[in-house]
Amino acid sequence: MKVITINILFKLNYWTQRRQLLVEGLRAENPDIIALQEVSLAEDTAAWIGEQLNIPYIYKAVPKEVCNSDLPFGLAILSRYPIEKTAALNLEHQGRIAQYAQVKLDDNKSIVICNGHYYWHPGSHKKRNKQIQMMLDWLSQFSDEMPIISVGDFNGTPETSGIALVKEKYQSAYEVYHGNEPEYTCPTLLGQDKISWRNRLKQFWRTLIFNMSWKPWKGTLDYIFINQHLQVRDCRVILNRPAANNRYLYPSDHFGIVADLEIVDS
Repeated sequence: MKVITINILFKLNYWTQRRQLLVEGLRAENPDIIALQEVSLAEDTAAWIGEQLNIPYIYKAVPKEVCNSDLPFGLAILSRYPIEKTAALNLEHQGRIAQYAQVKLDDNKSIVICNGHYYWHPGSHKKRNKQIQMMLDWLSQFSDEMPIISVGDFNGTPETSGIALVKEKYQSAYEVYHGNEPEYTCPTLLGQDKISWRNRLKQFWRTLIFNMSWKPWKGTLDYIFINQHLQVRDCRVILNRPAANNRYLYPSDHFGIVADLEIVDS
């Protein structure tokens, strides 16, 4: 069972140029389940991706319907297997939400995949910790025997308190397979060639203030977490290469992560 998580960036400035890169990269992996963050609500990017990849089952979660937020982006889970049950969770801050889908596999077994986009703030933050604890408590409704995957843009680097909180209950598939987390998953060079000198100066000062460094920030924000009923056969960073003819054109401002997972028989 191949699972992918990727924040596809809701801004549509470069969508027509980069969407083919995104779909080609996803198609090359032949995933069974894709979790998307920042699906544009103005243009139904999740439905377009599902159509291009011939993935029949889609569960979209829209902030307006979950927490009355006007955020212009939502979440989506795309699955080649039937989706039996769905729900969404109001994460209370920044209009953020999480969603889960219970998916029925060919062998009549079920798995749960939770997809979330959590509180943005550099470093550790108590509001992100609260959101992550809410997600963990939410998933505790399932039987101890249920294979559970929790993925998404956690907006926290590996050393932050929120990620430590997740790892008390779940393992990072990438860390299990490689022994460490990726060097970084965000940002890419997407659109950097179009940034004005004023905006570059703003980025410079923001980096200096938040990160106390002259170097542009890079960090790992994206994860695939699994419980004890799943083992990792492979896990890699994907969608991390620019277009052949444009070094500033990437599928998104985040890389994706793919994990090939197998249910462990109890």
